[in-house]
Amino acid sequence: MNEADDRAERIMRFVFTLRTKGVADPAVLQAMERIDRGAFVRGVFAERAYEDMPLPIACGQTISQPSVVALMTEALQVGPRDKVLEVGTGSGYQAAVLSLLARRVYTIERHRRLVAEARVLFDRLGLTNITAIAADGSFGLPEQAPFDRILVTAAAEDAPGPLLAQLRVGGIMVVPVGQSDTVQSLIRVRKLETGLEYDELRPVRFVPLLEGMASD
Repeated sequence: MNEADDRAERIMRFVFTLRTKGVADPAVLQAMERIDRGAFVRGVFAERAYEDMPLPIACGQTISQPSVVALMTEALQVGPRDKVLEVGTGSGYQAAVLSLLARRVYTIERHRRLVAEARVLFDRLGLTNITAIAADGSFGLPEQAPFDRILVTAAAEDAPGPLLAQLRVGGIMVVPVGQSDTVQSLIRVRKLETGLEYDELRPVRFVPLLEGMASD
């Protein structure tokens, strides 16, 4: 089997695994198939890019498990006209997937190195509708608010107030909630005229949402 055939088979198995984990939205599955996770995993872990597991990246962070990326994306219910805010760029993989579903994606990261590396990947992949910003994501991006969808890829003790304030009425936020040293719950928050509606989706484990810029 040549390299192209081997990669095609890996991606086919990758998408099949997502289906077995409960991902059903055809648009999400297609986006996950089109965005090559292998482009976002470097070094000794590159061989494991198509496995359904989190992997280490620079700055002591991780690239999330693909099935979790897919299920969070599915829960967000992104439409083609939506403006999306992602808090926690990391490798850039989640933002890349969102970019195929949304009109515009803004992604914020407190590690400047990760933002620089993600921008290079977005350019290489021709993803022109992503804006990556080095900033304190816990405060969101008020100058671009309101957002139709907000995805937080780090755990907060509760859905962050500054981010909820930047979500439009009718919008959806997906965020892991809980103590950083225990299993957290993935929560979907809908902002209604009458208040906030919460759905608990599944247990997850994410790095904590931290305030301030990282020193590296």
